[in-house]
Amino acid sequence: MKTVDSLIRSEADGGLSFGDFSLKEKKKLADFKHGGDLYKIKTFNEITKLERNETFVYESVPGSAVFDYKESASEVAFSVTGASDIQITLELEPDTEYEAFVGDTMLGKMKTNLGGKLVLSVEADEDKAIPVKIVKA
Repeated sequence: MKTVDSLIRSEADGGLSFGDFSLKEKKKLADFKHGGDLYKIKTFNEITKLERNETFVYESVPGSAVFDYKESASEVAFSVTGASDIQITLELEPDTEYEAFVGDTMLGKMKTNLGGKLVLSVEADEDKAIPVKIVKA
């Protein structure tokens, strides 16, 4: 089972890995410094939630493990794994169109709502991380 053993960690290439869907009880860690920002992670088998500087970034239901999360002005990319299929919510730019890719499949164009939320589903495999990429259209 692939999880992040320390709840959250910085990767050598600048990415961020976080989450542990194998936990039966909620664990959290606040004030994790990465790239000049402060992150807060809450994770267990029911939900994984990441905040940056007290602002929503990522949430999955049920919980997940995210590897090498990277974000730029035009793209968000990461790999994700979990015990069952995962619904992921990301905070992006409000009222903006994105192209979503899961594995080698393009899901199509998706538009964020006025709050900037984008929701997608991933057929998870707890032993294999599935790549996800969201690109501004």
